[in-house]
Amino acid sequence: MFSFLLKRLLYGGLVLWGVATIVFFLFNGLGDPVRLTQGQRTDVATVEAIRKELGLDKPLWQQYILYLNDISPIAVHEASEENRSKYQYALALPLGRQELVLKKPYLRRSYQSKRLVTEVLTEALPKTLILGITAMLLATFIGISLGIIAALRPFSIWDNSILVTSIIGISQPSYFSGIILALVFGYWLHDYTGLNYTGGLYEMNDYGDEVLHLRNLILPALALGIRPIAIIVQLTRATMLETLSQDFVRTARAKGLPEKTVIIRHALRNALNPVVTALSGWLAAILTGAYFIEIIFDYKGLGFVTITALNNLDMPIAMGSILFTAVLFVCINIVTDLLYGWLDPRVSLAKT
Repeated sequence: MFSFLLKRLLYGGLVLWGVATIVFFLFNGLGDPVRLTQGQRTDVATVEAIRKELGLDKPLWQQYILYLNDISPIAVHEASEENRSKYQYALALPLGRQELVLKKPYLRRSYQSKRLVTEVLTEALPKTLILGITAMLLATFIGISLGIIAALRPFSIWDNSILVTSIIGISQPSYFSGIILALVFGYWLHDYTGLNYTGGLYEMNDYGDEVLHLRNLILPALALGIRPIAIIVQLTRATMLETLSQDFVRTARAKGLPEKTVIIRHALRNALNPVVTALSGWLAAILTGAYFIEIIFDYKGLGFVTITALNNLDMPIAMGSILFTAVLFVCINIVTDLLYGWLDPRVSLAKT
């Protein structure tokens, strides 16, 4: 187990380094940070001072090293009270004029609001996670249930109807489904459904207080979940049909076990391994798909904040959001591998 986690953390670290490198060179030079923060009429002396403060007066390769040093949890910084306040060290080991420090990744500050990027993203991230997890739970429950029904009645009208519907679901991009759902259920049928075609998880009431609106979660979650539902239906049906034909299932039935026990405890558990693998990929896809869905439904999560930042050329927020998402993907993959080993004892984590 320890060697497995160590390998996965090493691979994850390499992935994050690659993402950080691509992000830095991709967004470098898109807009002048000084003009974005100070306006177009700033005097030359102020411009030069800010460029020096942000490290923009250095060669590109030095800016890259400084960026990696800022976002790394283990870094080397010049020993000063200003740096201690800026980076909020958890631990510092003196190295002469430098310090080896343990800290939270420093994603710098927004060009527009001057707020710490970490604060902006951590404020928006829970809303996107709630949306993504809700969509995934919805897709998992509906997809596995329909897949079992289709497998237990192969080539029946139920099976054919479910398969045709799932094919239609796969062919629809999430943003298209979101537009249709918002138009039909949030606008045309609003008087009957009570659902809004736009709105966030929290909204201000007449007294200026934030109020939780769970109903604003329904349409975005459904829009994100339609394609995963279709995939899970087909995958569950295929693996269940294969598992139901295995000898151990026939043996369980021959022993007189109730059909419900045979289906759930024997067939379904063994059929879930490829479904779990697919779920991990779809959870990552759902989190990225949420970027477009949040814009359609005006749902102010991580995607809404990121796209707004890109429109405003607020690069620290856009870059920080991509790194946030990459960290989530790495964590999801590690958890998926652990779940896969738990579901199938034949898989040895130590050899993975």
